[in-house]
Amino acid sequence: MKASQEAPPETPQAAPRRRRWRFLAGLLVVMVLLVVGARLTWSWLNPFGETTIDRSQPVLLESIHNLSRFEAATGNFQVVVDLEKDAAFLPDAVKGSRTLFVGAGGVDAYVDFGSIGNGGLTVSPDRTEVTVRLPRAQLEKPNLDNKRSYVYAQQRGLLDRVEDFLSSSPSDQQELYVLAEKKIAEAALASDLRNRADQNTKIMLEGMLKGLGFEKVIVKFADET
Repeated sequence: MKASQEAPPETPQAAPRRRRWRFLAGLLVVMVLLVVGARLTWSWLNPFGETTIDRSQPVLLESIHNLSRFEAATGNFQVVVDLEKDAAFLPDAVKGSRTLFVGAGGVDAYVDFGSIGNGGLTVSPDRTEVTVRLPRAQLEKPNLDNKRSYVYAQQRGLLDRVEDFLSSSPSDQQELYVLAEKKIAEAALASDLRNRADQNTKIMLEGMLKGLGFEKVIVKFADET
């Protein structure tokens, strides 16, 4: 019969070491729980988060205007405005700025139908022929698209940066928008947009009046004989 083997007796150093490891493991678990709880509490409270509140007043209708015009064509334009401002006796690194601004927007071309009732419409006695006299197409003011218009690049001198830093109001970009609108208006005036509007108006009136029973439709503009 074999004698049973007994476990070796525990050394005096083993018990404190085991307790130390248990203490460290428990401390690590507590630290992990505290970190996770703190992050959850921080994200829930969000002390530095921003809340947007719209306190705008109701929109006020100031006036209504009756329109007697036909929007015949629209042109989409884009321009890069390169605006530079220099000081007379200081280098650009000290005082001066250069801004590249991308302006994008549309220009509508319209024909005014208000003159049709003042001798602008002539119908033949047998009501088979009609002549319409219209003014040439005109251009609306450019309408910049804020979502597609932006500052592409900007360089500023040291004094300009300090001035912007100390200023309580943001930098005004109105000058860039005004300049972009001016350049787009000039480009629209030099383009074929008005001629395209004239042709579209002519085609629209011919189709509409023939649909009303006229066999011959003549559309003349102001400078045509």
